[in-house]
Amino acid sequence: MAGVGGVRRKSPVSPSPLWGKLHTLWQDKYLLLFKTEYTLLVVSVLWFLEIGINVWVIQKVAYTEIDWKAYMDEVEGVINGTYDYTQLKGDTGPLVYPAGFVYIFTALYYITGHGVNIRLGQYIFAFFYLLTLLLVFRIYYRTKKVPPYVFFFVCCASYRIHSIFVLRLFNDPVAMMLLFAAVNLFIDGYWTLGCGLYSLAVSVKMNVLLFAPGLLFLLLSEFGLMKTIPKLSLCAGIQVVLGLPFLLENPVGYMSRAFDLGRQFMFKWTVNWRFLPEWLFLNRYFHLLLLAAHLLTLLLFAFRRWKRPGESIFELLKEPGKRKIPAQKSTIVLILFTCNFIGMCFSRSLHYQFYVWYFHSLPYLLWSGGVKKLAHLLRVLILGLIELSWNTYPSTNSSSAALHVCHLIILLCLWLAPPLLSAAAETQEQKAVKDKRH
Repeated sequence: MAGVGGVRRKSPVSPSPLWGKLHTLWQDKYLLLFKTEYTLLVVSVLWFLEIGINVWVIQKVAYTEIDWKAYMDEVEGVINGTYDYTQLKGDTGPLVYPAGFVYIFTALYYITGHGVNIRLGQYIFAFFYLLTLLLVFRIYYRTKKVPPYVFFFVCCASYRIHSIFVLRLFNDPVAMMLLFAAVNLFIDGYWTLGCGLYSLAVSVKMNVLLFAPGLLFLLLSEFGLMKTIPKLSLCAGIQVVLGLPFLLENPVGYMSRAFDLGRQFMFKWTVNWRFLPEWLFLNRYFHLLLLAAHLLTLLLFAFRRWKRPGESIFELLKEPGKRKIPAQKSTIVLILFTCNFIGMCFSRSLHYQFYVWYFHSLPYLLWSGGVKKLAHLLRVLILGLIELSWNTYPSTNSSSAALHVCHLIILLCLWLAPPLLSAAAETQEQKAVKDKRH
């Protein structure tokens, strides 16, 4: 259509959908931080940012020798033909990890030139860190439980976690990396493969056994007793196969060292019980009390929070198709993370590298609690206090007490959350919420 003076007006160009979305984000920036739909975008940016952070930490922050040389001495003993676990030791003491640790760190021994090229080892652990983040971010992306701004605290903000991975080269991150890979397989429905990977994680460090009661509950819920037994047998079989060279040499020595449940911890390294007198910290009756509290809390959560209301616990032993009530599709991640967290709350001692055992699960637990009035700021404050407690060296009465207070708040919030719903009920609830919004 001609304009005045015969000049043709240009028709306005419609913006592309991508440009429109970016413009909307710019106008409503808070959406990017609080809406779980943007989880993938935020974690992608943070993951690439973490590449630079890890390189900077490795190049600029001094490496601290704690256990790496001891690890190398221990696996060197195996390489030299010693298969008696009671004869394997390093600078910091005897070998106390299962056989999977030996194989993985033997590979690292050769890759790093007999453990001498520590800088290469640091970059390998930076790769482990980035892979762990990918696995953790995928769990959060699949569950969409936590607002995106929290992921900054899951990665970039923690000095201690970077230190555990790339400045200390502990075996704890390797075990947790395998554990998070197993959790991803569980939520995708690959239970057999997930159990195999879970057992491999246990073979690196037995702290992964803290997840075992929750995994057992999930397996019984999903398959019943008879179909759960083969999966448990797979887990046990992997342990036997990995440990076979050492079991044939000295079975009692291997089991007592690799799975020493009565191991005594040193008071000077404790993060969580600094406010106790040392004699009480070392007291076996105190340890038994903690174990009893741990088991009791697990049973309470299993009976009152993980099991469907009105369903007998013995229903879990039946095949799903033969139950009076259909099998519950429980929240896999919540049960596993809660189970591990309960173990951390009642641990006889927590050392600084143990932070990685539950660090990446803390936001999920905080945003799964049943206290609606626990505002965003208070949740972030709890994360900050926990981080401060783990970064206080040496630990103090106040830092240990603050850690227990934070643990108690999270545990109470998880307890006050409503019992888990079946998949059908969850679907109906989500549909009702969606209809209400529209």
